[in-house]
Amino acid sequence: MTTKTPTSQAIMGDPGPTGRFGEFGGRYVPESLVPACIELEAAFRDAWTDPAFRSELDAVLRDYGGRPTPVTECGRLSEQLGIRVLLKREDLTHTGSHKLNNVVGQGLLARRMGKRKLIAETGAGQHGVATATAAALFGMECIVYMGEVDTQRQELNVFRMELLGATVVPVTSGSRTLKDAVNEALRAWVASVEDTHYCLGSVMGPHPYPWMVREFQRVIGDEARAQCRELLGGADPDFVVACAGGGSNAAGVFAGFADDTSSGLVAVEAAGGAAVTTGIPGVLHGMHSALIQDEAGQILEAESISAGLDYPGIGPEHAHLAELGRARYVSAGDDEVIEAFRLLARTEGILPALESAHALAWVTAATGRGEIAQGSTVLINLSGRGDKDVAQVREILRGRS
Repeated sequence: MTTKTPTSQAIMGDPGPTGRFGEFGGRYVPESLVPACIELEAAFRDAWTDPAFRSELDAVLRDYGGRPTPVTECGRLSEQLGIRVLLKREDLTHTGSHKLNNVVGQGLLARRMGKRKLIAETGAGQHGVATATAAALFGMECIVYMGEVDTQRQELNVFRMELLGATVVPVTSGSRTLKDAVNEALRAWVASVEDTHYCLGSVMGPHPYPWMVREFQRVIGDEARAQCRELLGGADPDFVVACAGGGSNAAGVFAGFADDTSSGLVAVEAAGGAAVTTGIPGVLHGMHSALIQDEAGQILEAESISAGLDYPGIGPEHAHLAELGRARYVSAGDDEVIEAFRLLARTEGILPALESAHALAWVTAATGRGEIAQGSTVLINLSGRGDKDVAQVREILRGRS
């Protein structure tokens, strides 16, 4: 993708009624879903400007979700790498990841719209668990679509969703992973739009989802910037790093820092799903964005150790940030990720989700290559905890011995 010089136009602002971030975004859905998307956009705009809605959202995230999450100094890891590593601890939210920020917002919005059912897609299971949690909290029915491969990789999260009262539907089409789960969820929404809200889990899909989900996740970046300035004597970190599949945790933390170029923004994709660095523009799941596809425009299968990053595209605003040059998009391979998972566990006593370990893997490698100068301050968004991945990592490490 080509890189353009950033303009004075606001970065990570309102994309307007067309839902466009530069050339990316839009609303590419069947005609039967256009009214539902328009209804959702109008409802979100109304709610987002309503102090009562914002106050209720803040209260639920505080009293139920555990916000604000802290920024943690990593003393032993920092000493080993020669940089100052800070972690934004989204792993400490209720349900164990940043996903709750979005689903509480969408759950409250769905209730405000008179919807009785939530449907969702999930890859690693964290969004499915969060959606099932919100549905239980708000007294709503919940159906979660999950690729059959991912139901096997994430059996514990499947059981958690079922304990919370959700119905988990294994998707057996295609690669049986996240892409196919999104397909099935969209089909189900078409058939039940009157009483159902599709609680999409990332900054992807048709407008208004990429913008709406980013706004619900913006709390990460707003908190982190204030917390970092308190720790750093009013300064911002040199780098803000997050993993990116669809890219909601990255968009959320970037939103707090995007308007000030003193912090470099870095999103780390899975090497087998690096849509920005290896993909080309195309249309998938209702959006125009960077996608992994062949010369004939056929979507290729992504491959990743991490179910949550096993997606052949990225949110349209990320494609736009890459084109502007405001954020840098890199990748990390499976072996690097496993080593990063172990490194954080052994130096800081923190088990990161495999998704989040991608961010640490790149930071470790970039420091070794000199891309991150010694003495730099790096904020890593620890988007989720690794409990869900322990069995998978155990099997991988056993296979190496």
